Amino acid sequence: MENTGKREGTVYRVNGPAVTAAQTAELSMGEQVLVGEMNLPGEIIRQEGDLSTIQMYEDTTDIRPGDVVKGLGSALSVELGPGLLGSFYDGIQRPLDRIYDKSGTFIARGISVPKLNEEKKWRFVPCVKVGDEVKGGDIIGTVIESRLIVHKIMVPPNEAGRIVKLVPEGDYTVKDEIGSLDSGAVLRLAQRWPVRRPRPVAGRLEPNIPLFTGQRVIDFFFTIARGGAAAIPGGFGTGKTVTQHQLAKWCDANVIVYIGCGERGNEMTQVLQEFPELKDPKSGYPLIERTVLIANTSNMPVTAREASIYTGITIAEYYRDMGYHVAIMADSTSRWAEALREISGRLEEMPAEEGFPAYLGSRLAEFYERAGRVVQGEGEKAREGSISVIGAVSPQGGDFSEPVTQNTRRYIRAFWALDKALASARHFPSINWNDSYSEYVAEVLSWWKKEVPELDYAAMREKAMQILQEENKLQQVVKLVGPDALPDKQRVLLETADIIKQAFLQQNAFHSNDVYCSPRKQLMMMDVILYFYEQALKVVDGGTPFTKIAASDLVTKIIRMKTDYGNEEAEKLANLKEEITKELKLLQEM
Repeated sequence: MENTGKREGTVYRVNGPAVTAAQTAELSMGEQVLVGEMNLPGEIIRQEGDLSTIQMYEDTTDIRPGDVVKGLGSALSVELGPGLLGSFYDGIQRPLDRIYDKSGTFIARGISVPKLNEEKKWRFVPCVKVGDEVKGGDIIGTVIESRLIVHKIMVPPNEAGRIVKLVPEGDYTVKDEIGSLDSGAVLRLAQRWPVRRPRPVAGRLEPNIPLFTGQRVIDFFFTIARGGAAAIPGGFGTGKTVTQHQLAKWCDANVIVYIGCGERGNEMTQVLQEFPELKDPKSGYPLIERTVLIANTSNMPVTAREASIYTGITIAEYYRDMGYHVAIMADSTSRWAEALREISGRLEEMPAEEGFPAYLGSRLAEFYERAGRVVQGEGEKAREGSISVIGAVSPQGGDFSEPVTQNTRRYIRAFWALDKALASARHFPSINWNDSYSEYVAEVLSWWKKEVPELDYAAMREKAMQILQEENKLQQVVKLVGPDALPDKQRVLLETADIIKQAFLQQNAFHSNDVYCSPRKQLMMMDVILYFYEQALKVVDGGTPFTKIAASDLVTKIIRMKTDYGNEEAEKLANLKEEITKELKLLQEM
């Protein structure tokens, strides 16, 4: 952060992370400031006449009235350029690895480290020439950022004009001038953008393509569209973080932005240790080469936690503008909301439900509404990109009626409710099929018809959901009289529901054939299960007792199909239908 030295004020009052400064009439709302002798960073969040309230991003110990407040002339912004991928940042984009090299295990207050590596040189290959007319978002060249991502150097969104200078192909740092426009704008490999302002787009597209994750309970039952928004609410130990790890590894996004917002230090340490070791399933290269990690643990300043999700989504918008599909994992938005509550209390604002500020809903909306599938550029320069937001919610005691969960449901269209009982039974992903929903199902039907045209996804999903709902109703009767007292048709339904749970909804992250399930295999598996259900009903209608079906090894074979057949062997599942026919015919003849 560069200090202009022109506009200054003085500290008037200190209340935890909220500092009131006087003589600040020349400073502006949202401006970044440096406070005290240690140049601690902050942001102006309220102005009343000559007084400004500053939200500090550091511990305010030793700050006292009379200390100097220096305005930096710009809003809280992030540096966007080559070197973001593979980096570990805190909530205000301070690189934790380089801070560690400079200050050791603990972050020294007031430490200043460049957000991007300013010494590393990148091979820039221009794709425009002097005299070309360009505008904000146009691509002027490329840089190989990692083995997985080609970084596209773009004109900053608020600039336009004719190129009057452009360097030839060569090696440059992010601070080097690589070109200029006739408007006077200087072009570099890196650009800045304020985190609280969405980057502009040329147009928005319908969310009619799923963000395919390879997790059957999500893709088949409760899908999220590419550019959509989803929430994973669940109490402690239900598997929110593990589920997000699976999605980060297997979803078909090009870039992953993982935001650890207010989580425990040991949990974020695990993330920082695991992600560099995870292999990208498609390329075999380390997953970290297409990942940006933002770690703001629970013992870090709450104000930086509040900024972390804006930092993360601004980085995501930058890669979206290049034409990439980005997935954001925010873990967890509840801790972010708690930071809002603490800041609001310091500012003596009127609290709303459970002490959260009255603007909690609007802040959540600002975050989730920045998701979307968009188009950038026009004509031949047009390119499609998307941001899919998956936010974890941590309601106390698993109570989904608390304010953060309820407000989140207003702005998301896929709701994956985690269940403590399922997690305790080692059923993962522990997404409760009775409490979850997705509003994207109707919009992605055309995609399923294109991917697997011979099977009717909509009809199969509807039938499977009907079976699970009927089974849920029957469980009340089963608890009273036991399953043996039910008619054979209802026992067939209970057995089929159990097969759906074990063979389809439950997934083994440690088995190579089950960790990821392709679209074709998902539909082929459900086709087998529903075929068994229909044929078993015909058999019991013909007089064969259900006990014969239950005693056969047919059910075991169906349950094992998820591990017995790989994605490339999905077509062989049709043979299982023939086995079902033969086995049930033999049972009829016995």
